[in-house]
Order: sequence, then structure tokens, then C-alpha cells
Amino acid sequence: MARQPRYDPLEASRQFADGASARTPVKGTVARDTDLSPRPEKIPLPVTMATLERGRQRFDIFCSPCHGRTGDGHGMVVRRGFPAPPTYHQDRLREAPDSHFYDVITNGYGAMYSYAARVSAADRWAIVAYIRALQLSRHAPVAALPKTLQARLNAEAPQ
Repeated sequence: MARQPRYDPLEASRQFADGASARTPVKGTVARDTDLSPRPEKIPLPVTMATLERGRQRFDIFCSPCHGRTGDGHGMVVRRGFPAPPTYHQDRLREAPDSHFYDVITNGYGAMYSYAARVSAADRWAIVAYIRALQLSRHAPVAALPKTLQARLNAEAPQ
């Protein structure tokens, strides 16, 4: 039993006309662990401090090397010569639906590869929530602030 006939990966074979021992998957085949449930357009979990903390932690680990800790696209690998990703603070990405960020993390985009095998679905949504918090940190409308902070801003604003 220890010595049974088998093929090594990518080994040639005369058994098939194309000379390959491995067969290509049938069209439409999906991996056994593929999530086939419909993807929501908005963040499907409650956005709490715990969610944002988890998102920040995962963002710092997986995203900040390229995107930078503030989401400006100036991460450490960019300083080493890799192409810069877009800033999260541009209008196009601030107006993009939450699902856009989830899809990019899941499937990759441009030079960015897929993180689906590295980051769980719940963590991907937590990262999206944190990206939204980063965007809000630079583009919060003054009218959305509490009245006490609005008054403080008006008092400290240069005349």
C-alpha cells in the first residue's frame, strides 16, 4: 500500500491527449468553502467600538503596509518603491458603497491581491467599518457634531 501508482502535481501523462496528468475543473466549479450567500451592500454587523477596534487591528495588520495607518495611500511598502494605492479620502471612494471595499478585500483589485484566504468575512466587514471611520475623521460635516463641539470650533477658528 505504501507504493501505489500516482502522479506528482503537474507531472506529464500519456493517459490524456493534452499530456497532462491533472484535469482542469469543470466550468462553474467553485471551491468547497466558497461563501455563496448574497453579499449585502451595507455593513451587515452592528458598528460598535468593539467592531471598530477589531477593524483597526486587522487594518493595521493587513492594510496599512500599503494604504498607510490613516488610509492616505502612503504605507511603508509604498515608501520602498511599490505603487501607491488610492487614498480613501478622495470623493470617489467616500461615495463608494460599503460593498465595494468588501469586494476589493475579497477579490483584490489592480495590484492588490485577494485577502479572502487571509481575512475572515466578519473581519473584512470590520475593516470596512474602520475605513468608514477613517474617512469620517477627515470629512465629518460640522453640522453633524454636537453643539458644544461646534461652539468650540467656532471659538477657535481664525477670524
